[in-house]
Amino acid sequence: MTLKRRTFIGTGAAAMLAAPMVRAAGHGKPRVVVVGGGAGGATAARYIAKDSEGAIDVTLIEPSRVYYTCFFSNLYIGGFEAMDDLGHTYGTLAADYGINVVHDWVTGVDRDAKTVTTAGGHSLPYDRLILSPGIDFVDDAVPGWSVADQDIMPHAYKGGTQATLLKAKIEAMPEGGVFAMVAPPNPFRCPPGPYERISMVAHLLTQVNPTAKILVVDPKESFSKQALFEEGWQNHYGGMIDRIGPDFGAENVEVRPEAMEVVIDGAVEKVDACNVIPAMKAGRICEVAGITDGRWAPVVPETMQSRMDESIHVLGDASQQGDMPKSGYSANSQAKVAAMAVRGALTDSRVFPAKFSNTCWSLISTDDGVKVGASYEATEEKIAKVDGFISQTGEDAALRKATYEESLGWYSGITSDMFG
Repeated sequence: MTLKRRTFIGTGAAAMLAAPMVRAAGHGKPRVVVVGGGAGGATAARYIAKDSEGAIDVTLIEPSRVYYTCFFSNLYIGGFEAMDDLGHTYGTLAADYGINVVHDWVTGVDRDAKTVTTAGGHSLPYDRLILSPGIDFVDDAVPGWSVADQDIMPHAYKGGTQATLLKAKIEAMPEGGVFAMVAPPNPFRCPPGPYERISMVAHLLTQVNPTAKILVVDPKESFSKQALFEEGWQNHYGGMIDRIGPDFGAENVEVRPEAMEVVIDGAVEKVDACNVIPAMKAGRICEVAGITDGRWAPVVPETMQSRMDESIHVLGDASQQGDMPKSGYSANSQAKVAAMAVRGALTDSRVFPAKFSNTCWSLISTDDGVKVGASYEATEEKIAKVDGFISQTGEDAALRKATYEESLGWYSGITSDMFG
């Protein structure tokens, strides 16, 4: 199918919400189709269905019947969470909120006809389309690695089986073996995520393989919560973790999956387990829909509408929106703004000014939790940071434990907000 690109540069929420609405295929109710059932998509579907009180027909399309959150998967690797506890289903969204949940892959978007097609052969019309597909990986971002190698060198940066595979490979390392991570360049999903993962791998290794070593190959000069992580690594895992930054060759790295080798600026390192986290881009359906700038999908901050099509909203990791990090919390916050905008456009309900927030918690070791967060507002150009906070080095153990416990409460709360 050939897609026609239409240029749409947002000039403010009022102009968009005032746009005339034509009901999909003459349907009595306006129709919203949501693609992706994670922190953005599930939240948006639930809030539109809940707050419209049946006035909008909502369909959620997600291939997984059990959705495993990517956030908190590091805690599974570290032994603090069970994988089953990270899995969530869509029964409540269907039964209690009347959402039509379709387990399928979306393969096409016809923006002129306002329909999406699925691998199962279905065609669904929409008045508004919400895309929240998460991330995909940039081809050839790490020389020598492709998604075909993910069973040998897992990325484990999408929830589910990859995290299970990575943990198994770590546990199978020989005594005194080497675990390597190839960290991603900016921007990417969950900026503290790779470094929390290093902490959790180190915690696991102290239990099962205390003489093992960890090698972090990082193309970035600095990273999120760096001082906090480095303090924690020294306190809990002294001598185990070695990070190589761009000044020491990390910008020139390749991997050889079959040989289990990492080549850093020409020097070959033999490793026993390797986590490759490549450069990221918007989930592929955004490219299929023709709404990306080549990597991400630009949006209008006030409504999360695509700058290329006012009938499409893009949430979470896939969006190019400004200052917010790509995180589950951000996606959840953006989903509520988009849901309100969609309701306003389709039912003429009141729309309030967009407000956003985010917090990212990270666990360094047992009861040693840290966090960073901020509040944001929409400007014409971007979602702009208003103020923020971050844990401090040298905090006492009671505060760090309280921060970790706060993260557990947040996980319970956000998953209830997503899945009902």
